[in-house]
Amino acid sequence: MTGLIRGELLKIRTTNTWWLFGLGVIGTTALALLVNCLQADFFLNQERPDTSGMNAEDAANAVQQYESQSQVIAQAANIFTSGQFFGGLFVLMLGMLIVTNEFYHQTATATFLTTPHRSSVMAAKLVTGVAFAAVFWLVTTVMSLPTGLLFFQAQEVSNGLGEWEVQRAIIFNLLVFILWGIVGVGFGALIRNQIGAVLTGSLLYVIGTQAATIIFFLIHEYLIKEDWVLQAQVIVPAVAAQVFVSATEAFPDAPEYWVGGIVMLAYGVLCGVVGTLILRKRDIS
Repeated sequence: MTGLIRGELLKIRTTNTWWLFGLGVIGTTALALLVNCLQADFFLNQERPDTSGMNAEDAANAVQQYESQSQVIAQAANIFTSGQFFGGLFVLMLGMLIVTNEFYHQTATATFLTTPHRSSVMAAKLVTGVAFAAVFWLVTTVMSLPTGLLFFQAQEVSNGLGEWEVQRAIIFNLLVFILWGIVGVGFGALIRNQIGAVLTGSLLYVIGTQAATIIFFLIHEYLIKEDWVLQAQVIVPAVAAQVFVSATEAFPDAPEYWVGGIVMLAYGVLCGVVGTLILRKRDIS
């Protein structure tokens, strides 16, 4: 197994994949930090909303939104986990490439002849995906922590690192990266065509997430006006990841953070198991 893992790491290190994705993670994390800091500056310095012309329900909602958004804990967790969305995308794509590269470069036959036990090969690919996911999380965290500390010092407010909710968000962010790596490897086994896998996975991640959010909102507004409809958004993987690392409500009527964790874990286990079964049975000729 050690040799298999070393072989998988070598396949990544000897291509341009790792540093191109690394640059992508660094660039998108820097952009996310800029956006999140600007957002935190707005929320931390905004004036309390004027509720004099509102009815009781609207006034209560406005005050609740103001108080939840202006909490240092919420903004701290958001800043210290900057880069999670696009970082997860890069980890997902890298996980897919770990599998699809074998078929794209026609090395799958040699790999499976050398190691007939395909489950061992798949396990090595999963470990490799997890390892790179952890590295990408470390890169985003190393960028986010000092930037966040400097930001809160300039704001002359607590940085929130002493609060468990913020610590939890940073730790669980690592789990989200790892689970995206597992999902990527499983997805790559499902769709072994490299271009097809990357395009499908990326479109589902970015566009599918936004489309699903809009669909749930429209259902809630016009068909089923129940809170559980909005809460059901958590079945979308990227939304589940957002819920899992949020120190407060990720969105109005969002479920508890642990629900997002269970959903992400379910996707990770499902993709890992299904990917292994497919790789064991599929013809590689």
